[in-house]
Amino acid sequence: MQQEEQLLHKGVSDLNIAKPDQFLQIDRLSKNFDDMVAVDAVSLSIKKGEIFALLGASGCGKSTLLRMLAGFETPSSGTIVLEGQEITYMPPYLRPINMMFQSYALFPHLTVWENVAFGLKRDGMSASEIDQRVEAMLVLTQLKPFVKRKPHQLSGGQQQRVALARSLAKRPKLLLLDEPLGALDKKLREETQIELVNIIKQVGVTCVMVTHDQEEAMTMADRITVMQKGRFLQVGEPHAVYETPASRYVADFIGNVNLFKGNVIVDEADHVIIEGPECKHYVSHGITGTQGMQVHVALRPEKIGLQRTPPTPEQRESVAEDGYNFARGVIKNMAYLGSYTTYHVKLETGMTIKIMQTNAARHEETRLELGDEAYAWWDGSDVVVLTQ
Repeated sequence: MQQEEQLLHKGVSDLNIAKPDQFLQIDRLSKNFDDMVAVDAVSLSIKKGEIFALLGASGCGKSTLLRMLAGFETPSSGTIVLEGQEITYMPPYLRPINMMFQSYALFPHLTVWENVAFGLKRDGMSASEIDQRVEAMLVLTQLKPFVKRKPHQLSGGQQQRVALARSLAKRPKLLLLDEPLGALDKKLREETQIELVNIIKQVGVTCVMVTHDQEEAMTMADRITVMQKGRFLQVGEPHAVYETPASRYVADFIGNVNLFKGNVIVDEADHVIIEGPECKHYVSHGITGTQGMQVHVALRPEKIGLQRTPPTPEQRESVAEDGYNFARGVIKNMAYLGSYTTYHVKLETGMTIKIMQTNAARHEETRLELGDEAYAWWDGSDVVVLTQ
């Protein structure tokens, strides 16, 4: 409490201006609710102009972390520094931060123009400046034709843009998005993702968003973190987290994945061989110190080939000899989804794997059918070995 009073008296702490790659710094931030740890000593640096996504299942701590950034929750420990100023205990109304909620929280009795102008009027801004700011935001969000409408007269996507325009009108240093597209249907959500990113990038505001939708996070964010039990399991660019997950949880949470169990029987500098019940995996990169370890092999469904005949070593480019990186099974389920087909193949051990095949041609004479015996195969460079 004393620390909070000192900070409020000073306004902000006297820290150096942040470096561009340390625009927002979170240092060992924690939040406890009685005996429950909601956020567990997380640390993170976010760059100026970056869109950063907190991704995780319900109850993982992502919304609590966002609320601490906004000032709606008081941290149990740790610090938050925004552009060189500590804001850990600063009240929400003093923070140069705006938060856009999933419900949008628009005023139903106000028009689009009045909703966007609301915060500016509360700040005592002059009428001419309010007009300029609101006009700029309406143009940016393509809402000028709807200025006299009220929220109930707008579509879900239009309401979302009004909420964004209102948030950006005050020119915050940091924009917080709480499940920003959660209220939209799937098709509109997909259309709005790119539109929202373009607007945020055009304004140049730094953004932290919370979502449980992995596709949304990977489409919109420059970097993401996967959270579990209040901790960051992995932080990185979307493609890096997807292609090289750090753990089974991350691999399973981000996209679809097949997980094979096995033991490392060869551990060389340039390759590893893993033997499991389903097959032998030849991995075309080394993993130091894993000889004899039990591991999991992660393989994405789109990385797997499927055909009627046994694959050749030439098909599995990085496999030096035959006998590796394939398994035989029976197609137990399949779904044609237009651009690709999903197969569920039951292997001889009883394990079922998921395979996604692109439908490149309109008519395929060799198309596999339900009940067919087939061979699944993959390249050694597409395998990820997980030790945790």
